Amino acid sequence: MLDAFKTPYINTSRWNHIDRLGDVFGAHFFAANKEHGYEDFAERGVSDTYDNNYDPYPSWDPEIAPISRDRIQSIFIHISKIFGFQYDNTKNMYDYLMKMLDSRSSRMGPAKALRSIHADYISGYNSNYRKWYFGSQMDIEDNMISNNIDYQNMDIKSRRKLFLQQKFALKESELNWANTVNSFLPEDCIIQLAIYLLVWGEANNIRFMPECLCFIFKACVDCFYSLDFTNEIQPLTDSFLDHAITPLYEFYRNQLYYRVDGHWVIKEKDHAQTIGYDDINQCFWYRKSLEKIELFSKTSIMDFLPFERYLYLSQIAWQSSIKKTFYETRSWFHVLINFNRVWNIHLGVFWYYTCFNCPTLYTERYLVTVDNHPTTIATLASLSIAGSIVSVVNLISLILESWFVARNFPGALPLFSRFCLVLVCLILTTTPTVYIFGFAGANDATLLNYIITVSQFIFSLIVVFYFSVTPLSQLTGNFYAEGKRKYLPSLYFTNFVYTLKGKKALTSLGLWGGVFVSKFTESYFFLTLSLRDPVRELSIIKINQCLGEAWFGSIICEHEAKIILALLFLTDLVLFFLDTYLWYIIWNTGFSVARSFYCGVSIWTPWRNMFFRLPNRILSKILNPMAVGKHTELERKDMVLKVWNSIVISMYRDHLISIDHLDTLIYQCSKGDNGEKIVADPSFFMQHEDGDNASNTTHYLKSDSEAARRLSFFAHSLSTSISLAMPLEKMPSFSVLIPHYSEKITLSLQEVIRREDDFSSITLLEYLKHLYPEEWHNFVRDTKLLASEHNNEKEEKDISDVPFYAVGFKAAKPEYILRTRIWASLRSQTLFRTISGFMNYSRAIKLLYSVECEDPNVSPLVNIEESNVMAQRKFRIVASLQRMKEFSPEQEQAKEFLLRTYPELQIAYLDVEMDPVTNEYIYYSALIDGTSDVSSDGQRKPKYRIRLSGRPILGDGKSDNQNHAIIFCRGEYVQLIDANQDNYLEECLKIRSVLNEFEEYDIPDDPYTFNPKDMSVSVDYSHPVAILGTREYIFSENIGVLGDVAAGKEQTFGTLFSRTLAQVGGKLHYGHPDFLNTIFMCTRGGVSKSQRGLHLNEDIYAGMNAMMRGGRIKHCEYFQCGKGRDLGFCSILNFTTKIGSGMSEQILSREYFYLGTQLPLDRFLSFFYAHPGFHLNNVFILLSLEMFMLFCIHLGALTNDTVICTYNKNVPFTDPRKPIGCTNLVPIIDWIQRCILSIFIVFGISFIPLCVQELMERGVWRCIYRIFRHFTSFSPMFEVFVCRIYSQSLVNDLAVGGARYIATGRGFSTTRMPFSALYSRFSYESFYFAGTLSLLLLYVSLVMWKFSLLYFWVTVSALFFSPFWFNPNAFNLTEFFIDYKNFLKWLTSGNVRPKRDSWISHVRSTRMSLTGSKTKKSKGEKLFMGSNYQRPSFISSVIAQIGSNSITTLLITIAFLFANSQNQSGASEPSNSLLRLIVISFAPIIMNAAVLLCLFMVSIFAGPLISVCSDSFPGMIANLAHMISVLIYLSTFVFLLLCQNWDIAKSVLGACASYHIQELFFKLVIVITLSKEIKDERTNKAWWAGSWLSAGLGWRIFTQPLREYICKTIEMSYFALDFLISHFILVCMIPFFFIPYIDTLHSMLLMWLSPENMLKKPIYSKSKNRARIRITIGYFLLFIFNITIICSIVLLPIILTRTFGVEFDEYTPDFISTLFQPVEPVNKRKGLQNYIPSKLHG
Repeated sequence: MLDAFKTPYINTSRWNHIDRLGDVFGAHFFAANKEHGYEDFAERGVSDTYDNNYDPYPSWDPEIAPISRDRIQSIFIHISKIFGFQYDNTKNMYDYLMKMLDSRSSRMGPAKALRSIHADYISGYNSNYRKWYFGSQMDIEDNMISNNIDYQNMDIKSRRKLFLQQKFALKESELNWANTVNSFLPEDCIIQLAIYLLVWGEANNIRFMPECLCFIFKACVDCFYSLDFTNEIQPLTDSFLDHAITPLYEFYRNQLYYRVDGHWVIKEKDHAQTIGYDDINQCFWYRKSLEKIELFSKTSIMDFLPFERYLYLSQIAWQSSIKKTFYETRSWFHVLINFNRVWNIHLGVFWYYTCFNCPTLYTERYLVTVDNHPTTIATLASLSIAGSIVSVVNLISLILESWFVARNFPGALPLFSRFCLVLVCLILTTTPTVYIFGFAGANDATLLNYIITVSQFIFSLIVVFYFSVTPLSQLTGNFYAEGKRKYLPSLYFTNFVYTLKGKKALTSLGLWGGVFVSKFTESYFFLTLSLRDPVRELSIIKINQCLGEAWFGSIICEHEAKIILALLFLTDLVLFFLDTYLWYIIWNTGFSVARSFYCGVSIWTPWRNMFFRLPNRILSKILNPMAVGKHTELERKDMVLKVWNSIVISMYRDHLISIDHLDTLIYQCSKGDNGEKIVADPSFFMQHEDGDNASNTTHYLKSDSEAARRLSFFAHSLSTSISLAMPLEKMPSFSVLIPHYSEKITLSLQEVIRREDDFSSITLLEYLKHLYPEEWHNFVRDTKLLASEHNNEKEEKDISDVPFYAVGFKAAKPEYILRTRIWASLRSQTLFRTISGFMNYSRAIKLLYSVECEDPNVSPLVNIEESNVMAQRKFRIVASLQRMKEFSPEQEQAKEFLLRTYPELQIAYLDVEMDPVTNEYIYYSALIDGTSDVSSDGQRKPKYRIRLSGRPILGDGKSDNQNHAIIFCRGEYVQLIDANQDNYLEECLKIRSVLNEFEEYDIPDDPYTFNPKDMSVSVDYSHPVAILGTREYIFSENIGVLGDVAAGKEQTFGTLFSRTLAQVGGKLHYGHPDFLNTIFMCTRGGVSKSQRGLHLNEDIYAGMNAMMRGGRIKHCEYFQCGKGRDLGFCSILNFTTKIGSGMSEQILSREYFYLGTQLPLDRFLSFFYAHPGFHLNNVFILLSLEMFMLFCIHLGALTNDTVICTYNKNVPFTDPRKPIGCTNLVPIIDWIQRCILSIFIVFGISFIPLCVQELMERGVWRCIYRIFRHFTSFSPMFEVFVCRIYSQSLVNDLAVGGARYIATGRGFSTTRMPFSALYSRFSYESFYFAGTLSLLLLYVSLVMWKFSLLYFWVTVSALFFSPFWFNPNAFNLTEFFIDYKNFLKWLTSGNVRPKRDSWISHVRSTRMSLTGSKTKKSKGEKLFMGSNYQRPSFISSVIAQIGSNSITTLLITIAFLFANSQNQSGASEPSNSLLRLIVISFAPIIMNAAVLLCLFMVSIFAGPLISVCSDSFPGMIANLAHMISVLIYLSTFVFLLLCQNWDIAKSVLGACASYHIQELFFKLVIVITLSKEIKDERTNKAWWAGSWLSAGLGWRIFTQPLREYICKTIEMSYFALDFLISHFILVCMIPFFFIPYIDTLHSMLLMWLSPENMLKKPIYSKSKNRARIRITIGYFLLFIFNITIICSIVLLPIILTRTFGVEFDEYTPDFISTLFQPVEPVNKRKGLQNYIPSKLHG
């Protein structure tokens, strides 16, 4: 027997004899005395307001139900009393269960429904509890207790010893389990379901820990079944919440937060130091972990008998019981271990290819004139190193596994055997190579050596193949073999992945076979083969005519060719990784196209009379065949009439079509001569045959109208294979869950008709009228008709219609104003639009009921009531308004409008009250709807109000919001929706078919066991459908180029790629609008995960969780929902930053570790390239750009100081080189062209999916038109910028953390963003990087110009100018100079009084990301700032900020030193270029420090006195210091030009090297020396004003000045950098203003509006116009002055030197002249510009 359900203390058969036992559970009392405080727990709804009474659970027929509702309610009541569950929780969970039972009973009967639900939750083959039960070896314990009568009398040691001696086979245990659960009575099932649901309903944040809930549930069940019900039962605990849940909640909360002055503040701990949800949950997986859970008395919880454990839950010492099980250490090593097979495949093959094509590197005494080849043994020995490389990768991965996976975690897999295997492979693949090259000699071609190297090479191939294919966890066998108990929990919870079968398996193998065959073929001939000539030439270069550096001679010269060769290999390796993703996109797109033809969802699929046959398809695919079969032909036509006319009329009511179109689109009814009913088909159907699209005839609908698109997709979708529509009564119930934070509910009148701010040039209503002119026309026309009807007068043409077309109404009556607000709200991304759209499910169910189930023998009112009751039974919509208690009056009014419009809408919210005794906040999950009573204060009384352990929002918000509201959902499935989505009636009519995709219409007769050989059960039964993804239509796609780009990305990923990913098992859960299997997901941790930061992209973790735990994820082609996307440049990139940072956090997670080290190869590759591979590809694109520039500057330095050999590819390279002493660099330069082409192709491939998607969905011309508009709007610039943001956000977060939810905002992009806002947002992420690249590219262009370099100039331009090109009204001349005024104000403000929008705040916030911020409240600080900057760990900061920067700085410095090494110059004096670079780098810093020190003395002594007379003194001092810094840096560059003999190219390279040295120095100083930042800006003002004594710093007044001195020195340099870069950008924008009508043209390209619909410029008063003109003229002159000064300082000395022959070096002191570059003799044969190409011969 299993103790979880049967114990020696109770025989469950007594439930059959409850009458004989007396009123055990109060069943008699409840049945006879409902008036005694026991209300009916059935939830009240809209149907309760009807005159007729309707059973809320009609399918739970008391005549055939195995247990009555009263008995079920009685069980719930008394279980809640025994354990102390809250009353509202009991009511809620009772209704939750009964709705579930009603749903399943409707299609399989009550008895089977109860068994199936019990099986899904508790005891079935697929139930999570069952898997935990066996995985944690609870079955062994229960069997041991049952078979040992004296077990209770044993001491703890004896019990443990007895447990270790148990040998209970898993198969035998499973058989006993099946026999036991099959003997359960209905009461047993209800008891266990009630306990589980009551625990789950009250668990709040503990719901994220499914196995923890299993443990608590078992403790409750064991305790319950141990009670003696023949006696009166006293409550075991007063409050289950406080006893079992709150202690664990507080333990987890305290991991993340600590309390300061009554506020909870985030701890400065990274994930590796935080015990998260998953760590706690995994401590309940294994028996050994459970035994470590101790009470405060140090007694293990498992030492108590099972029925005693519940009583001790509140005494558990969680702090000492729970340990980390996986360390999410912030490191790039996660990328290595998680995706080690990707690196093995690429590194192994790259080595084979490269080594084979670079024989000169391992040829002894290679002579180019002979071109001698290496021996076979040398070639094989060299090639075999590939095995060593992959072995090293795996060896490092295993070491990292021992680091990341806690070794004391019982689920940690053994490492020793795997480590030994990899080490042996490393030795066997490396030793022969060492022997051949180190001892025997590469030319010693003996038979023995030949045998050794051949064997080594074959073994190397085997090793590379094996390590590339085999998951890291299975190198020495499968530890998760079926039947083994040791790692059973890990199998069930991390590796129970569905195995692809049949066509899906072939598709997966075919996809990846095609990808890698194409990739390896292309890479060999295009990338690797092209290395042969460059490598040969670089390997033979000997630079021996170089004077070098004064300090260390010609060392750099001697190794420069090797450095170039190393950069060549690294660049090619990065490109080798890149083109795999290229082929993945191509093949994925190809498979998706093939799949679309197979499914019939492409317009290229032969459609036969698409609209003509639509009525028959509605009958066969929308309606239930059984219902249709009962009707005559005429009645069937009437059924189609109801469906089709309802769809068209819904569009008319949404003003998508006019009343004129309505007549041609609907069925027309009339009566014949004999009174018979005549139904005329819509003429619309008759005109569309043989593949014609609904948009072809403008007489009916415009080609680009929303109505045409919807009708076209509806008709297309019904031509595909659709699941059978089940009878409406048997349809599963489901819910829609919409989390809401601060999104607009409805638009107010002010928001609709008033401009957003001074930077906006148009009102929202005007913009919407431009976007939807036809819909506005239809709306105005309907409003006029409505007005004329209300006024009882005919519409007269002579009445002015201007007010109607201006604001939508003429008389400002509330109903007319509301109509305009609703019209605007339904075309914006509002919550009202979302709820209105998804309430179409309710409308669809009512419509289907009226078509299929309406009884003609009863009154229409009864039929309407019954249809409403059916809709209420089958569908529920829950909006979780997290901040409802904080709503403004306007938001409160909008919420009430929602409830009045949709009374059945359920609103979940967090209620908060103050405990008067403890002064602590008490939180509740509450629910209201439109039928809730209204209290005296105007607030609605909640239907349920369930107390929580504390504030539930412990994570980033959305997942916690979903989690607290999920208990108020109902039904078998839940659809997750964001508050920016929409749905349509015609799509909602397909809901029965959609829900049928879950394959749960019926279940096996025995749901408790699964026999794979039983043919009556689906082979996939053990892997239920967990998630069903659907298509999305992005309704914001045509709102400008940015909206369309964002829409295109969603369309390609959400439709094109998801189609293939679902087939190959690579699709996960991306939030919306996916349907989820409620029981499967909620018993496995919920619909998302919620650890702060780590689970920033919360939705995808549910998908990974479902995949690892055995769920299947499908994709539905014939159903789609609408979705809005971000429309503004910054909002899109904020979302991009969130996704990129979230991906970084995913890489750190244990889910990625499990999937990466356990999935089969094809599934792993699908997972990798669909998710992290995309983001790492962006990193590689930017890395290739940087690597390429580093390679080019080194090659440019060599080319510029070298005589280049004449090269002819048709002449053998073994011929003598001419001229004598030359270097053959032309093959290397040609390789650059090939590289640029490769990078360009890789980037261009990103447009292929959009092209194909548009071709498949809309045809050739729409595809060409859309792509044409993208390119004419310069969307590729945006793609480059997005690539940088993706890359930078991932790299930054992976390095130092700080990922947080970024509110993107989804408004229309009509507002011009200030230049200062754009600059501060993207300076660190893009502009600094672009500045560095531009300097390097300028140097390369000056010394080694090739036309192909133009591509990089375009790329750099995109990184510089994209934010400004995609800024509305960016080229309005007046706005430009007003913006310049505001920018200068932004640069110079914030030093007198704190200002958030200022340069000083921007630079301090950037610095705080490295130093962190102080969290304690300072004296005089009025507001507590809960969000603080956490200081990254020292090691992470050093690696991220200093490691990569050091390498880049070193390489640029070496290039600069070599450029000045006087190669082949004939000079006699070595250069002092290193000293010159040091001086150039640190002199400005020293001068800035000196200036600051002087000004500090002025502010200290004069500041307090002057500040009394003038508040602006600190600002004056600060601005003076900053402008001096600008002059210092400009002068320093001029001095560099002087030192370089006015060589611009080398000076530019020197400036770039100097910048990197300064940047590296500043990062070192910040990371090593600076303490945490004080968040307010008192120290900044104190520095400039000298008011340290009044700054309120306390004892920090002695240390803060020195810290601020260091900060100000660094700030001076950054100010100069920002000032110069910003003015460079502004200068580059000026030429555009000379293009006629540039502002209008730019707006057309940006917003995609035709000239007649262009936004009108705002009208200003005369005084304001004059003021704007004065500002424009004044700041135009100031701008010209600033640019003139900058240019004069730089250009004037050059002009004086080159034009007038002024020798500035004659005026410099002797000690400075040592810094000058020696004058080199002119050699007219050096450099690429002097290269004379050879004439090609026939």
